Amino acid sequence: MTEFRARPLEFPLLMPDQVFADPAASPDRFRPKSLIWRKVFILAATLLLTGWATHEMYQVLSVSGLTVFEWALLAVFTVNISWVCFAFVNALAGLWSALASDRQADDGICVQRLARARTVIAFPIYNEDVEQIFATVLSTAQSLSGMPGQFECFILSDTTDAEIALREEAAFERIQKLRPDDVRIRYRRRTFNLHRKSGNIRDFVTRWGGRYDYMIVYDADSFMERDAILRLVDAMQASPKAGLIQTIPQLVGVETLFGRCQQFAAALYGPVLGHGIAWWAQKEGNFWGHNAIIRLKAMAEAAGLPEIPGRAPFGGTIMSHDFVEAALLRRAGWNVEVRPDISGSYEQGPPTIIDLVIRDRRWCQGNLQHTAVLLQARGLTWTNRFHLITGIFGYLSSPLWLLFICIGMVLSLQYSFQVPEYFGDSPALFPSWPVIDSERALNLFIATMVILFTPKLCGLVYGLASRAWRKQVGIGRTILGTVTETLLSVLTAPILMVTQTSAVLSVLSGRDSGWAPQQRGDDGYSFAATFRHNLPGTVLGLVLTISAFVISPVHAAWLAPATIGLIFSAPVSYVTAKRSSGIRAKQAGLLVTPHDTLLPPSRTAALQAREQFVGLRPNTLWSLLLEPHEVQRRSFMVDPFWPLDAREVHVPLAVALAKANKAGTVQEFISALAPKEKMALLNSCKDMRITSFRFLSVRFSEQRGWPTGHAPAAPRRAKSNAAAERSGDPQTGARGPSLETVRRGG
Repeated sequence: MTEFRARPLEFPLLMPDQVFADPAASPDRFRPKSLIWRKVFILAATLLLTGWATHEMYQVLSVSGLTVFEWALLAVFTVNISWVCFAFVNALAGLWSALASDRQADDGICVQRLARARTVIAFPIYNEDVEQIFATVLSTAQSLSGMPGQFECFILSDTTDAEIALREEAAFERIQKLRPDDVRIRYRRRTFNLHRKSGNIRDFVTRWGGRYDYMIVYDADSFMERDAILRLVDAMQASPKAGLIQTIPQLVGVETLFGRCQQFAAALYGPVLGHGIAWWAQKEGNFWGHNAIIRLKAMAEAAGLPEIPGRAPFGGTIMSHDFVEAALLRRAGWNVEVRPDISGSYEQGPPTIIDLVIRDRRWCQGNLQHTAVLLQARGLTWTNRFHLITGIFGYLSSPLWLLFICIGMVLSLQYSFQVPEYFGDSPALFPSWPVIDSERALNLFIATMVILFTPKLCGLVYGLASRAWRKQVGIGRTILGTVTETLLSVLTAPILMVTQTSAVLSVLSGRDSGWAPQQRGDDGYSFAATFRHNLPGTVLGLVLTISAFVISPVHAAWLAPATIGLIFSAPVSYVTAKRSSGIRAKQAGLLVTPHDTLLPPSRTAALQAREQFVGLRPNTLWSLLLEPHEVQRRSFMVDPFWPLDAREVHVPLAVALAKANKAGTVQEFISALAPKEKMALLNSCKDMRITSFRFLSVRFSEQRGWPTGHAPAAPRRAKSNAAAERSGDPQTGARGPSLETVRRGG
């Protein structure tokens, strides 16, 4: 098995931009049959609970009439509590659905249906850890070997770092020697990173989408069991109206305390919340960007994303593309399903709070962009509009809660410094006391806490009822883990409130988040860097605490759950980012999940496969410029497609060629190149050969004592001379060709 074809023959699908203003009504035969009473129940229960809480809050504040600030406090409270009430109702529905689904028998997989399916596993990557990515690709291909159906793995690289790009090429050459014969592995690196991840997927669909029926999208840190992949394909084959099926990924693979806390929450609460969404959304579910299967025909005809008019952050490329793609698929009549019953789907979460905040900044901008989609898009179902609204409110809720705290502080200051009028102008038998109903306020606080923490209690009930949790974790450790996760979430929630508020304000001020790869290691940050990152939150916590004590020590005690986390945000972030803290927690039996006692086979296989990529010896730009045969050898991996008009010039490549004409040596030339210019040169084999010959000619002329202009003509064919004398590569110590090598065209 030695097929080194990096990309197959193109089999394009047309993927036109969708027009948001076009209602694009779907045919009646495609409309899914949903149980409307489920959505009505969720909506009605949420509204009734919100109405009750709002009424109680009104009664608390209206004892002596409402001021402007009290009306403002009531309005903000109503918006905030509605989100909490929805989570409460969704969790109860999800618990019932999850417990019911555990008792249902699995229908199994139809081999005959699988045999007819052509499926590609797509791996979109962007400046990622090469060894980790290629190990996952290899282990995935090996797991699918011998299975019914046709499977291929396709690495879709958007890498912009020249060194990482060359490591990818070296890893691809090695993976071709290791892959099974019946599962091909492809590789494409885009020359232009147009429209970020959605553009990466779109480039694949419009060039090779016609070769396959389905595409399973991985993230750079995804893992999936073979059975999960086969069940996804079988579900697609069994449902010709399905455009997309989304799994509920579990978090694995992070050893920091913060990572373990997230993994525990995802493992215990995730199935309940996922079952809740699946129960009421039914065939109008959502897409979370990865660990899902997509019908390529449906995606091509219905989910081509246009640019939003205007500049970033609100205009331009749609960053959180997944929600919008799901909405467009539904608008065209395709079903979108969330399938929490398909287990064996995993991903790796951010290891630290800082990494989560960095990712959240990009997600915040993408979700707030959805306001433009809501305003401009016609024909979207109300369910999909609700999905978009929940994504938006997921970030707006933080500044709203902070606003609630600040208005409450203003009211408390007003009460403490206001001179009461016990008797007004009109005659009265009794004085007018400026008070609130403290007993009703306490009852409302208790009720709010019950509503807020019920999703966690539902997760605990699910864990205690689950055979996997009882057998692999145990009842005691499950309860202890829930308490630990709750305490840590209470400490970290105020930190995230401040950082998400900062992200929202940053987006509203017009700042673009850019596009940076996610940190996926467990290295953590220094305490100085952590303190600088958390300084705004620390200052805010101190200001709120001091102000509360000025008003009343009782008021400070009420604010303590929020202010303690803010004041100690730097130590909390630093300690939870440590791998050693996570390991000690695991040894103490805290935050243990079933995946800790029995590591998923897909994760184990990927870790073992990393050994196959130890000791990669990638080319360097220096060696390529002085080894023409290496340029020729790697040309099969370089995508020749440049999306340029006939008279358009790629500026970084033109600048790189101009610098080559001015540079006297290879080292001088490389040191003068900017990162974009290095990538442009790597992506153009023709210009790489021209530049390589120029420097070889200069070296040849210098060694013969000729003027540079008398160098011989370009050789017709480049050959290698392994025994030739070489001079040193500043990066690797490798050597360039000798005079004899150049004379022979090597």
